[in-house]
Amino acid sequence: MILFWGIVLIVLGLLVAAPFAREEMLTKMDSICRKDAPGRVVTLSQGVTYFDWLGPVRGPVAVCVHGLTTPSFVWHGMARGLALLGYRILIYDLYGRGYSDRPQGPQDQAFFVTQLSELLEDQGVEDDITLIGYSMGGAIAAAFTATHPGRIRQLILIAPAGIATIQGRLTRFIARTPIVGEWLMLASFPFLHRRGTGKERRLPSSVENIVDKQQSELKYQGFVPAVLESMRGILAVPQEDEHRAIHGSGVPVLAVWGRDDDVIPLLAVGRLAEWNRNARQEVVDNAGHGLTYTHTDAVLNIMKDVLREGLN
Repeated sequence: MILFWGIVLIVLGLLVAAPFAREEMLTKMDSICRKDAPGRVVTLSQGVTYFDWLGPVRGPVAVCVHGLTTPSFVWHGMARGLALLGYRILIYDLYGRGYSDRPQGPQDQAFFVTQLSELLEDQGVEDDITLIGYSMGGAIAAAFTATHPGRIRQLILIAPAGIATIQGRLTRFIARTPIVGEWLMLASFPFLHRRGTGKERRLPSSVENIVDKQQSELKYQGFVPAVLESMRGILAVPQEDEHRAIHGSGVPVLAVWGRDDDVIPLLAVGRLAEWNRNARQEVVDNAGHGLTYTHTDAVLNIMKDVLREGLN
């Protein structure tokens, strides 16, 4: 009997340790992994940040901030349209994603605003910026704009977080529960991420092989913990104060939504209108949360008038 319970305890211990052990065995993002990256890297105060400039050598600057799980390659389709309009496009990988470092610790607004601020300073980008944020990148863009309104010519939000989200009970439990939440995240998220991204394989995409690229993030140590830290950080706090501050600053805002988005519900349209009555809002029919790459032309068509104003 003692032997039986000893075996049970060993098996339970292995089950508990398995997700953490698997995370430790993943590939670490380093200079070897970055050797074939198309862009460049810079060491900022919180770690190495990968970035790239796309489009013409001269022109107004558009800075694009990606979302929770899909790094800067999500902008490759949009960048072609922005370049045709004459914009220089700066894309970069948020910490914990893509080719950037995976620093530990909270990923709140200050964490991401600091990364963006330091990157802009390093690249000599001062003001008159068209700032474009997608999903969680929309929350980061809103936080940056609320903090530095004088630097922003116009703010474009695509299915932005920070206003309203759809969360299941498991997601809420993981985000709110220490230790057990970490275990559940490491144990379940890789499967859920593959399943969720896999559903988009049949959809059109302006980014080649985007599903494979999204799923390849799971190969790298620190990606899943970074997602959890963002869920507990910047995504846990509604941005009413930030959007009201943006309204008060007079920065023009365009928000573009997908009508069939199962991550950011359309009730966010009304909420943003309450917080910023001057925000222009447009809805793309038959589009889900991935509208940045699945409905690129439709989004660009909505953005064109605003973007042309940025050329004047």
